[in-house]
Amino acid sequence: MNKREQLYEGKAKKVFKTDDENLLIVDYKDDATAFNGLKKGTIAGKGVINNKMSNLLMQKIEKEGIPTHFVKELSDRETLVKKVSIVPLEVIIRNIAAGSFSKRYGVEEGVVFEEPTIEFSYKNDELGDPLCNTYHAIALKLATADEMERIKKYAFGVNEILKEFWKGCGVTLVDFKLEFGRLADGTIVLADEISPDTCRLWDSKTGEKLDKDRFRRDLGGVEDAYAEVMKRLKENI
Repeated sequence: MNKREQLYEGKAKKVFKTDDENLLIVDYKDDATAFNGLKKGTIAGKGVINNKMSNLLMQKIEKEGIPTHFVKELSDRETLVKKVSIVPLEVIIRNIAAGSFSKRYGVEEGVVFEEPTIEFSYKNDELGDPLCNTYHAIALKLATADEMERIKKYAFGVNEILKEFWKGCGVTLVDFKLEFGRLADGTIVLADEISPDTCRLWDSKTGEKLDKDRFRRDLGGVEDAYAEVMKRLKENI
């Protein structure tokens, strides 16, 4: 599969056309950003880890009946994916209070919810990715009512799969962000990535942060944390 011209470059990935109009190549970068791009840096080896972790977890999720955009891993940093039209919503599932949730609602970080919660952000950098609900998403024509129900079903399903998997790795899945897209025929599939960039992952025994919060909060040991998570995943996948 030949890589053609670049279609897009985001904060963490580049996307390229291929010989097949229905397939794209995603190239993962080591660039790191936080706080809507206000903080920038580099995490050495992040692109390789995020690529491989996403691919392994996407395949696991697909086997559990939730469709994804994954097709084939091409190299350490590149993956072939189905072309989708991204639904402009960030879908956040939270099992434990942390990050913006704790700040927004005054809840101490680490409080475990009786049931997971879901929230949506409208993907719009100019507006600062504002929170929105299902009714807003429908009113803004970001998704239909049926699509929103499917997205919620898939998101909670992914949570159950990942929560159980990470538990077996000695890791607690605190919260995570998902993105979904539409195939040419309108089918909703899981897209983007699943990685320490998009998930809060804490060591189950010590509570040590093993994710991008180490970069956001200047905790140090960012590369080591990403590598540790990848090591545990490989041992248990």
